[in-house]
Amino acid sequence: MRDSVFCIATYNTHKCRGMDGRIRPHRVAQVLRELGADVIALQEVASLSGGRREENQAQYLADAVGYEYHIGETRKWRGAVYGNVLLSRFPVKDVQVYDLTASRREPRGCIRCDIEVSPGKIVHIFNIHLGTGYLERRKQAHLLMSRDVLLSSKLKYPRLVIGDFNEWTRGLVSRMLQQKFESVDIQLHLNRTRTYPGVLPIMHLDHMYFDRGLALEQFSLHRSRMALMASDHLPLLAEFRVGTSPGSLKSSARKPKAGFPGTPDIAM
Repeated sequence: MRDSVFCIATYNTHKCRGMDGRIRPHRVAQVLRELGADVIALQEVASLSGGRREENQAQYLADAVGYEYHIGETRKWRGAVYGNVLLSRFPVKDVQVYDLTASRREPRGCIRCDIEVSPGKIVHIFNIHLGTGYLERRKQAHLLMSRDVLLSSKLKYPRLVIGDFNEWTRGLVSRMLQQKFESVDIQLHLNRTRTYPGVLPIMHLDHMYFDRGLALEQFSLHRSRMALMASDHLPLLAEFRVGTSPGSLKSSARKPKAGFPGTPDIAM
């Protein structure tokens, strides 16, 4: 049934700073409209209240797609609230913000939103942005895989863990998450191993991990002309079905449909 299917994207907006070095939220807004996702996890969003409309990036981007939004603040940036943002067209039943700071380099965090994708079908969505330091991420791996965050007994529904992990090799974060979750293998689904930066990719930073209570139906990398300009990252877009029995899914070992109808893909 389609009412158990939802489309989700993860996208590091880089403060809406494009490849030309200019902060242009309207370009990111256009990319979000191109995606057509039901839920969008954004990282590196700066939201300044009381200024020009586009300076409150979370509100501006939410208005662009007509969704509600929730902010997981990690720090202040030039007076603005800065961190992770989740946009949803579905009802958000609960919100929790986690501190994943593990060094003096920069505060890091995660926001969890419990999304009701259809009546009685709830998904715990974790929107994450981890640190750039190797030892920092090792500490964050243990913070994530703790009873305070991903292994909490309060989590009763399927978990979907997405965002910018800043991990381009199979480090401790990847290994620990793959012990508990399915992971999207971009080599299998996209026939590539690199997605960042968007124009000339040399590494893969953005990832998706999910419980077996979710079935991956479709997966794509959104490479429209505007997406290649709007940020240094490109959005990852996935469609999941809720309610798959735990033993029926081996999505990382099988290839779903290649992409979404009408999804632009610019050859480079």
